[in-house]
Amino acid sequence: MFEFEFMRHAFLGCTIVSVLAGTVGWFLILRRQAFAAHALSHIGFSGAAGAVWLGVSPLYGMIAFSLLGGLAMGNETKGAGTLSSQRDSMIGLVLAASLGLGTWFLHEANGASSMATTLLFGDVLGIDTPTLLALGAVTVLCMAGLAFLGRPLLFASLMPDVAQARGVPVRLTSLGFMAIAALACSACAEVSGALLAFSLMIGPAATALRLGLRPIAGLSVAVSLALFLSWGGLALSWVTDVPIPFWIGLGAAACYGIACMVRR
Repeated sequence: MFEFEFMRHAFLGCTIVSVLAGTVGWFLILRRQAFAAHALSHIGFSGAAGAVWLGVSPLYGMIAFSLLGGLAMGNETKGAGTLSSQRDSMIGLVLAASLGLGTWFLHEANGASSMATTLLFGDVLGIDTPTLLALGAVTVLCMAGLAFLGRPLLFASLMPDVAQARGVPVRLTSLGFMAIAALACSACAEVSGALLAFSLMIGPAATALRLGLRPIAGLSVAVSLALFLSWGGLALSWVTDVPIPFWIGLGAAACYGIACMVRR
């Protein structure tokens, strides 16, 4: 399996993305923003379709659209970790508008059938060296941002009112984190596609939080599970010829089910 260069690139890409997905996903679940992760991955699909229409790399379009969508969602947050009906409505409206744009972009690109399949379900076996470098740069940028925002973000996620009273810039922290989440969703889409990118972020993180672990242990478990799902999915895909998103989604659900039984 590792005799082929495209498989080595695929495993390296999965490794880079999984480290980012597990870390960002843990904060997303802690802040009850799983719907935002789901929306961001679909918004990224529209950006990728627009990039195809313009003749540039789909990854860059995905990053641009996801960033714009993430900033719009973060701007609606009234308090870190609080889900308001106004913010949910904003997420739904941005998602609906972006999907409409994505359909139009694909129509104008005259490649809706084949390109839509690639964008929606990913092409992990098609990751090349420039894409690996881009994913690495995105991961380094996001991890640096989380290192800077980590303490105020954790404080604002657990006790938003107290954090605001203590002078923590809750709104700016939320905007910064949503920008990081947007970049992470774009990176995950390279592995599992726009439809299931959030499964690699939400599944491992939800499992770690379900186990009731402390922050450091929870982050470690989330990253480890993300690596296990992506590596295992890639290996099973090689053996069975079943797409990797299927194994990632099934494995994420299985891990969470096991965590529920262990917790009981």
